[in-house]
Amino acid sequence: MSTMNQDRLWGIDLGGTKIEGAILTPAESPSVLYRERIPTEAFRGYEHIVGQIAKMFRLMTEFAGSKPDRIGIATPGALDPQTGVMKNCNTTALNGKPLKADLERALGIEVHMANDANCFALAETRLGVVRQQFPDARVVFGVIMGTGVGGGLVVNGEVINGLHGIGGEWGHNFLDASGGHCYCGKKGCVEKVLSGPALEAYYESRAGKKKRMPEIVADASSDDVARETLKRLTDFFGQAISVIINIIDPHVIVIGGGLGNIDAIYSEGMDSLKKNIFNNRVETPIVRPVLGDSAGVFGAAYLVETKE
Repeated sequence: MSTMNQDRLWGIDLGGTKIEGAILTPAESPSVLYRERIPTEAFRGYEHIVGQIAKMFRLMTEFAGSKPDRIGIATPGALDPQTGVMKNCNTTALNGKPLKADLERALGIEVHMANDANCFALAETRLGVVRQQFPDARVVFGVIMGTGVGGGLVVNGEVINGLHGIGGEWGHNFLDASGGHCYCGKKGCVEKVLSGPALEAYYESRAGKKKRMPEIVADASSDDVARETLKRLTDFFGQAISVIINIIDPHVIVIGGGLGNIDAIYSEGMDSLKKNIFNNRVETPIVRPVLGDSAGVFGAAYLVETKE
């Protein structure tokens, strides 16, 4: 093994449409040495996905000249610690499959895996906004609000996966029955109220026509239903995030995903939070991320550093 690969962090982010690989220097002097993306082509099935990850790894080893002894991988679901198979994946071909074991055979190295929301939270903690603005923060909760809703928990710089591998799964707690049935089998989940598709469906049900979230936000000053939809987002955001603060009281909350760009979350959403938190004030910084769509692969790379 080369010296380069003994002190570098390797990560792969397995997404529904793309697989991204990155090689980083350690956190003491973070920089990106290599980044590349290839299509996932998940429609071709589980074995093809494994093959595409192996292809991404080959590209990384060709760049580095040799391979490391371990790699971190962000996944669109969770690895069950007891059974060793994947669950809760929106890339459904992965569910019930022993992805970690299969990848360790395919790559010939040790694999450390975590949910993509956990990797997002880890990246923003170790490399992103938390490191830059709140370096003393010990407990960080990362939120992803977009097509789906997820969460990740980092304590003292390490991901908390939990006994069942579902640590941080904020999106599948009950929020309000009006959200309707969720793919997880429950009703009224946070994801069914606060995700982009859920809010767009709410708008359509009230207005009788379709609008995408950017249009809804832009039209809120002139469209009564758009304004009502935005209020639904901010009111329920404060209610849902208050539960996180009441239970773990994080030092920082980072809001990622497309909906995290909506300014009202940080104003009206905070007003709602103040009404729902079990405290007489809110001092929790709720901030936007800085790493963009590469947070997943950066977080995956830092999984191997936390395993020293």
